[in-house]
Amino acid sequence: MEGHSLISLCVNHFGSNGAAVAIATACTHPLDVLKVRLQMELVGQSGPLSGMGQTFLKILKNEGPKGLYLGLTPALTRSVLYGGLRLGLYEPAKYASSLAFGSTNIFVKIASGAFSGALATALTNPTEVLKVRLQMNANPGNGGVIAEIRKIISEEGTRALWKGVGPGMARASALTASQLATYDETKQCLTRRTNLEEGIYLHLISSTVAGGVSTLITAPIDTIKTRLMLQRESEAVGSYRNAFHCAHQILRTEGPRGLYKGGLTVFARLGPQTTITFILCEKLRKLAGLNAI
Repeated sequence: MEGHSLISLCVNHFGSNGAAVAIATACTHPLDVLKVRLQMELVGQSGPLSGMGQTFLKILKNEGPKGLYLGLTPALTRSVLYGGLRLGLYEPAKYASSLAFGSTNIFVKIASGAFSGALATALTNPTEVLKVRLQMNANPGNGGVIAEIRKIISEEGTRALWKGVGPGMARASALTASQLATYDETKQCLTRRTNLEEGIYLHLISSTVAGGVSTLITAPIDTIKTRLMLQRESEAVGSYRNAFHCAHQILRTEGPRGLYKGGLTVFARLGPQTTITFILCEKLRKLAGLNAI
């Protein structure tokens, strides 16, 4: 009976987190497509970028509305797995750190978020590779996800499914640490210093702050991750050996702004996604009988 209760608790814990991230991903997926296209624009060159509005209109004109939803299947699959693990592992990691160090200060929260984000990405990286490959493919044909998997493995080998895993883990560590630590700490500060109590307004303000902080921190890492995963699309500038070489090449050929290509789109996507994720997550956790984050 106790085993059944433990399984049910784990399912509720990870399931509520994964469901919240999946819904937020579905709502903001078109912005993710725009972000990837902008990050891959003018690879190896410096020059004026199209901008979010121009890229949006270009996709609609050339590919139709469905172009904004390329890669949605692996994106949702990744959201359930990655999101469930990333958010679900945060509290156990924080609890373990509390037992080990006798504290849950901001540094413990950052470390717990970094650990859960890195582990979640290491396990789910193939779904991210599939997502960005499909988002760049304006003519996916009839094969879809399965055809893309076969193509990657046959042309580049199985290891290609873990392309960009290093910066992916770095981004996930930075994202999860900044999101969860900021959200957690903001909630505590607001409940201590204002009249706000556990509820929609507290969650909205805290998640908005978390979205802004995480965008500033993760945008350059996200660009490097995307470039490594899409090496096939950037062969004109040569092969990136690793994340540091990629960053050096971007800075050398495109300037510092190259690391923030699609930055406005990153914020436009990650801000609302963070807000939707945390608000839904808190609601689903409450329905599942779990404590608030």
